[in-house]
Amino acid sequence: MASTQLNATTSTPWESTSTLFYNYTSDEAVNEDDCIYEEYERYFLPALYCLFFVVGFIGNALVVWVITVGTQLKSTTDVCLLNLALADLLLVLSLPFRAYQMKHGWIFGEVMCTMVFTIHYIGFYSGIFFIVLMSIDRYLAIVHAVLALRVRTRVCGIVSSLVIWVLAVAASFPEQFYIRVENFSSEVLCIDYPNNVKLVTVGLFKKNIVGLLVPLSIMGFCYSMILRRLHRSRLPNKYPMRLIVIVVVVFFCCWTPFNIAEFIGALQFLGLTPHDCEFTKRFTLTLWITEAVTFSHSCLNPFLYVFVGEKFRRHLFRFFREHQSISSSERAT
Repeated sequence: MASTQLNATTSTPWESTSTLFYNYTSDEAVNEDDCIYEEYERYFLPALYCLFFVVGFIGNALVVWVITVGTQLKSTTDVCLLNLALADLLLVLSLPFRAYQMKHGWIFGEVMCTMVFTIHYIGFYSGIFFIVLMSIDRYLAIVHAVLALRVRTRVCGIVSSLVIWVLAVAASFPEQFYIRVENFSSEVLCIDYPNNVKLVTVGLFKKNIVGLLVPLSIMGFCYSMILRRLHRSRLPNKYPMRLIVIVVVVFFCCWTPFNIAEFIGALQFLGLTPHDCEFTKRFTLTLWITEAVTFSHSCLNPFLYVFVGEKFRRHLFRFFREHQSISSSERAT
C-alpha cells in the first residue's frame, strides 16, 4: 500500500514528466534506473513537444490574426474560435519549458515555474471548455434556430467566453496551490502536485470528471441532437454530418487515453494495481504517450475547427491577397 506522504528525496518510479510530476513511494523498493524509459523522456518527448509548439503556435496565431483582422468578431462563433485559439496558444507556450525540464531539469526559477504551470492549467481546461461552448453554439444554431437568432450574438459570445475563462481558472485549483521548485535526488524540477497521496488521487479523479466525463457528456448530447436534426432534414449534402462526427471522434481519441491512464494512476496511488517494475515501466510509457496525444489536439484544432470552414478560408485567402497586393505596391514605389 502506498505511503500517505510523498517524499521528494525518495526514488520516483513515475518519472516527473507528466502533467502531475508524480513522486510515488511504495513499500516495495524499486530501482528507479531500471524502471524508466530514459531515452523517451530525455530525447524523443522533448523533440516532440518542440514540434507541437512550433505547429500549434503558428496555426493558432494565424487563427487569431485572421479572426481579429478579417472577420472582426461578427458572431458568437467567431468569438468562440478566437478564444479557443488563445487557449491552445496558452497550452503550447508551456511546452518548450516542459521539454527543457525533461532533458536538463528546471533552471528558470520559482516565478517562471508558477507562470508556466499556471498558463498550462488554464490553457488545458479553457481549451476543453471552449470546445464544449462551440458544441452548444452549434446545437443552438441547428436544433433551436429561432432561439439562436437572439442568443448567438457577439455580445453573448463575449459574455460566455468570460464565463469560460473564469471556470477554467477555477478548475485549475487546487493544483495551483502546489506549484513549486523542488530539489530531487538527481535534479531540480518544477512540480505541481501536493505532498499527500490522497490529495493527488482526488486531483486525478477531478481531472477525469471535469476534463473528460462532463465535457464529453455535453458534447455527446449536443451532437446527437444535431445529427438527428440533420438526418430528419434529409440534406443532400452530408458533409456537415461527417465534419461533426470527425470533431467528436478526434476529441475522444485525443483526450480519453490520457484520462484513462490518469485513472489507472489514481488506482495505483490507492494500491489497487501492481507495483512491480515491469508494470511501472509500461504505465509510465503509456502516460507519456497519451499526454503527448492530448497536446497534439492543440495543433489539430486550427485545422478541425477553422481551416475546414469555408468562411475562414475565404477570409484567409482574401487577407493574403490584400497583403500581397500591398507588398507589390510598396515594391513598385
